[in-house]
Amino acid sequence: MMNFVFPAAVQAAIEAGKYLQVVNSAGVPIGMARDAATGEFVSHAIGAALNNSPLSPLVSPLQFAMGGLQMQQMHMGFQVVQGSLGVLQATTAVIGVGTFAGVALSAVNLHQTLKLKKAVERLEVKVENGFINLEQLLKYQGAEIKQQISEVVEKMTFENHRLILVRAYGLFTQAIQRMRSALQLQDINRRNAEIDAARGMLFEALADYRNPQLLEETCAAGQLRRLECSWAIEQSIIGTYQVQNEFGAAGDRLSQLQQQIRQDGISIIQCCDSDDELDFLFPEITRIHNHDLAALDIWLNQIEWTKALPPSELKQLQSADFSKSNLTVVEDKKSSATALAIPDEQLFYENLRPKSHFYALRTQLEFMLDPQQRKEHENYIIEQGEIAGHKSLVASNLEKASDFAVANLFYYFRVRDESGESEESELVNA
Repeated sequence: MMNFVFPAAVQAAIEAGKYLQVVNSAGVPIGMARDAATGEFVSHAIGAALNNSPLSPLVSPLQFAMGGLQMQQMHMGFQVVQGSLGVLQATTAVIGVGTFAGVALSAVNLHQTLKLKKAVERLEVKVENGFINLEQLLKYQGAEIKQQISEVVEKMTFENHRLILVRAYGLFTQAIQRMRSALQLQDINRRNAEIDAARGMLFEALADYRNPQLLEETCAAGQLRRLECSWAIEQSIIGTYQVQNEFGAAGDRLSQLQQQIRQDGISIIQCCDSDDELDFLFPEITRIHNHDLAALDIWLNQIEWTKALPPSELKQLQSADFSKSNLTVVEDKKSSATALAIPDEQLFYENLRPKSHFYALRTQLEFMLDPQQRKEHENYIIEQGEIAGHKSLVASNLEKASDFAVANLFYYFRVRDESGESEESELVNA
């Protein structure tokens, strides 16, 4: 269940009935509050919680900028994307190029990446040209991992990839700087022209990150990192449409991005062929599913709601002053400690791992991103269950089962089925 977090004074007013949370036509809250008596927009949310845990996407910056501070907030959003992109790209130096990825993946797993993002936010680690000094990155890693990474970065193939990524990151940062200048222009025509130009640069950078040849030359973990960078740039492109009030285009690209993330995720999972890679991919893709796609849902709901506003209310929203609602979020020690703790997704995977096997775990990830695949597997289980006389394996029971249970049941019957076919073939040949 999703709950929005408002500044303390606003939250108190909501609980007292003075303010109301705004909902869309389907009755879903969108992270905005308005005065119950006057209808005036008074605040947007400063965060969100999913099942009582802070929503903390790996790639997606939370989008709560819809009022008079939109330009300022949007620029801050672009900066957040830039920081996120820098961290994600920097870790490609560890993963390297090629179809093999070994123990070095543990140096840039979900937990390590989240810690690295926090270090970059605090300016403890500097990103230059989209990469981080490897000595800083590997300070606490063992000798075996350091040796493997040293061999990776010395390869000419990696150097070729690195140069393309440096160029793409440079284009991205130039586009963000151009957006910053554009957002300060008073002349609407000149502003839109500059935003259009910046968007063109973002599309160029996007093409480099999604270059099919480069993706083919790297392992599943490397592909995930490159595509995460592309998703971050896609969000910047969507932001350029939003600041131009092109809500239709922004909403359409957001929907496309959600589908793209699911499709990319499935392709990456199907390329995964080792335990080391699965250890890397499972927690990270789970995080993207639980947090990033949820954050994009919030953003899409906001855009669709804004698009449907009458002109008078849209004007009121865009001129609203939320400065009195104390929008500054002060990071406390508790939230900082939570951010640096082992992520729930990693703990969840570590609990599953001893109870399952490689193929069943990989299939669970596919279920997460493509529920239709789960339905097809359920049908197979029902069919095989009937043959084996398991009367409890019916659709109503399987619908309630976890992805873990369905994946393991599927492989139990598949192995059993294939074993039977093998015995039958041996008898025929005899």
